[in-house]
Amino acid sequence: MTTTDEKVEDLPPGTTPYYARMHKWIKRAVLVCLVALVIEGAFTLPFMAVYYGYPTLSLTEICSELLKVRYSDDTLECKYPYPPLGPPEGAEGKDTAQDEWGIQPVPKYNRIGFRELVQIHSEREAREATSEQQGSP
Repeated sequence: MTTTDEKVEDLPPGTTPYYARMHKWIKRAVLVCLVALVIEGAFTLPFMAVYYGYPTLSLTEICSELLKVRYSDDTLECKYPYPPLGPPEGAEGKDTAQDEWGIQPVPKYNRIGFRELVQIHSEREAREATSEQQGSP
């Protein structure tokens, strides 16, 4: 025969017998949510990379194109590997952005569509090539 003192000893610290079953279900629910978040995070990057044009552009080129579109500055490039004591990512281009800054910033760049970065990258390279040809005698 067990007494209530023995049942209390089996419970985790801070759990009273009245709430023991609820704590068990909360622990299970939190564990399921954490596993779902890890799985979601693992699949987010590959799908986003393909959406932006991964097989055609490398991940560094995708990053650079996103910076150029976001900050309206064609000179920004993603650095890989990033310098250990460098400025925070995107801090150097913040002054060229055309966004409305405030409590809730409003972006002024257009939404990027499926694989549209490939087209933007190709157009930028074509503009640079024609400007180089016009500049050289």
